[in-house]
Amino acid sequence: MNDRSPRAIFVISDATGETAEKVVRAALLQFKAPVQLRVYTRVRLEAEMRNIVQRAQERQALVVFTVVSNVHRELLRRLCDEANVDAVDLIGTLMAKLSLFLGLQPQGVPGLLHTLGDEYFQRIEAVEFTVKNDDGREPRNLPKADLVLVGISRTSKTPLSTFLAQKGLKVSNVPLVLDIPPPEELSAINQEKIFGLTIKLEELLRIRRERLRHLGMPGDTSYAQRDYVAREITYAQSIFRQHPSWPVIDITGKAIEESAADILRLKKDRDARRLEANSGS
Repeated sequence: MNDRSPRAIFVISDATGETAEKVVRAALLQFKAPVQLRVYTRVRLEAEMRNIVQRAQERQALVVFTVVSNVHRELLRRLCDEANVDAVDLIGTLMAKLSLFLGLQPQGVPGLLHTLGDEYFQRIEAVEFTVKNDDGREPRNLPKADLVLVGISRTSKTPLSTFLAQKGLKVSNVPLVLDIPPPEELSAINQEKIFGLTIKLEELLRIRRERLRHLGMPGDTSYAQRDYVAREITYAQSIFRQHPSWPVIDITGKAIEESAADILRLKKDRDARRLEANSGS
């Protein structure tokens, strides 16, 4: 091998190889050296392992592997030893320690971590959807939402939406503006997705006035005037009365986690009733 050529690292996995690749790349950030990284995924046959180890021998590469099968892991170790190839077993040592600690044998099933990866990417997708559909933007996307939150300004629509999105739910929120009808798209979607948000007058006045102070704006704007805010609350309540299927969550004095728990509990109850009705039909 040419001494000036980048060193090579071969990552071998019996699943997607994503975890091992991320670990290796994270470690490489600590070294200012050119490295060629090659990832071999779903390697589960002895012939494949022999071919990869032979290439590693030719390139004088370091082999990093994550293989959950004991048989395959031992085979890779032996092949690397016989070829005098440096190797690192990323998962074997940890699984051995966990086995002793838990008093259990590992399942040895490749790809189990990928299920968690799917959940992770679902949350990422939900957060991206929620950010793009915050504060009434893109009402055409309301049918795609898992939940829709409706309320006047400063009823925690955005923080609640973001919190619920981190649970993997796509959330849209729609602001209610005094004397302006809600968007038509809101009436066209499944009404069981929609939750109203309300708050006591004194609490809302305090929050809005603090908001104005934070922004350096005068406190005598209608946004924080008692009569105007009371009219907003009354208007929102009238909208909620027109839609009795919308549960209304009073967020007064509640942490985001508490309000989210209320919404999730109601959603779970509704989902359970719908499943029961469908199974009985």
